[in-house]
Amino acid sequence: MDIGIDLGTTTVEIYMSGKGIVLKEPSVVAVNTKTDEILAVGEEAYRMLGRTPSYINAIRPLKDGVISDHEMTEFMIKDFLKKVCGSLMIKPRVSICVPSAITDVESRAVTQAAVSAGARKVYLLEEPIAAAIGAGIDISQPNGQMVVDIGGGTTDVAVISLSGVVVSRSLRVAGNHFEEEIIRYLLNTYKVLIGERMAEKIKIEIGCVFNPDKNVTAEIKGRHQLKGLPQRVTVSQAELYEPLKNQAMKIVEVIKSVLDVTPPELGGDIYTNGIVLTGGGSLIQGLPALIESETRVKVRIADDPMDCVAIGTGKSFDYLDNLQQGFSDMVTYSHD
Repeated sequence: MDIGIDLGTTTVEIYMSGKGIVLKEPSVVAVNTKTDEILAVGEEAYRMLGRTPSYINAIRPLKDGVISDHEMTEFMIKDFLKKVCGSLMIKPRVSICVPSAITDVESRAVTQAAVSAGARKVYLLEEPIAAAIGAGIDISQPNGQMVVDIGGGTTDVAVISLSGVVVSRSLRVAGNHFEEEIIRYLLNTYKVLIGERMAEKIKIEIGCVFNPDKNVTAEIKGRHQLKGLPQRVTVSQAELYEPLKNQAMKIVEVIKSVLDVTPPELGGDIYTNGIVLTGGGSLIQGLPALIESETRVKVRIADDPMDCVAIGTGKSFDYLDNLQQGFSDMVTYSHD
């Protein structure tokens, strides 16, 4: 039994060989702080965000693409694996995608969580490689391909050729940071405090980083920080443009830095092939046009961008012999 896990900051997806994506749930755990009892995991816990009494804490155990709470992550992985595998009589091989700049300590934390959850063998696969496989790119060819994976907590930019990563950069700015900018802007401008669910809704509805339309607006509900009362304000796309573009430009600068150190032959391939965007963060309006205008390289969003990494992680077992550089130094961990 082979399982691929996209352990994302905002969402966990599990791909099972022969079945495709079998689970997609928010990476949230709800805990009773009085008794340390875990009350809910995934979708049920996500619905509690911002709506719990003081003794119930709905937390995200992953931050910026890495584990910030090992115990909660382990429980979450166990719960999700139990949902898709039942009693785990046969211990699966598990491939987990990780940011390309992950440290040894973070790698061990991810691996230990999977082993404790019941994995027989754990492979760590770099996110850009997983994204490229999931996007249908033939990474085995001597042909340069640039993949930009914009998740919830991290953005990974990589140039791939001959099944390996030639140049890569990882930036801890991604989809969640757009939401943080929206929250900060509304607090500073209108003194209205909103939660992350409302910020995500606004980002999807009117978030834009290129050629905004001042006639596009959204209604925001929150709490006035000074009055302490519920407040409703209408915000235009043009208002949010500058703070969101500032975040998007950080991603653009990383892409430029990778292009700057890419070998000339591969750079020519990228100019021909274009840049492929994956991940939920790539869906913010205007991002492909912004990157294209700044780099002069054509940009496209992969088919099914939100599931690319999970699909690629699950399918990576088909390429085990060829992915010696795609896996983190071919580091594998056995647990029999």
